Amino acid sequence: MVLGWGKQVEPMPDHTMGDIDRFLALRRIAMPGLSRDARHFSRALAREFRARGYEVIPVNPQAEEIDGVRCHGRVQAIEPKPEGALVITAAAQSLEVVQDCHTAGVNEVWLYRGGGQGAVSEEAVRWAAAHGMHVIAGECPFMYLPNRAWFHSVHRGLRWIAGQLPK
Repeated sequence: MVLGWGKQVEPMPDHTMGDIDRFLALRRIAMPGLSRDARHFSRALAREFRARGYEVIPVNPQAEEIDGVRCHGRVQAIEPKPEGALVITAAAQSLEVVQDCHTAGVNEVWLYRGGGQGAVSEEAVRWAAAHGMHVIAGECPFMYLPNRAWFHSVHRGLRWIAGQLPK
């Protein structure tokens, strides 16, 4: 598997389109790593999910609220627990976040990657798989949302042409 821009690593457990569809069917999603900066890409992702009817729960230990929604320091602090977590932290933090999700009983996890390494950590993916979690490693949710913007469709189309879309 190629991680980021050309860094070769051992193959990780694969996710499928069924895994992506299952995650996107969830309605209550924690977003560990949601930025306090309103211009940050993660905020655009949160806004898009909210516009589509998802309940987005911000997780950032350095914020009390984001976009008018109470922010939590970690997934375990969310009551009632979310159905899934869209992790948008740096890869170095992903293992800790995945472990926190597992402890909280949240076993549907998406490790975001739009370019570069994103939140994908081989260690986090392997740990999640070893603990029976469902993990999507290295996809951008924008490409899989219905009625997506044209440029996300182009990105998805290019990945399809290259044979890089999940089966």
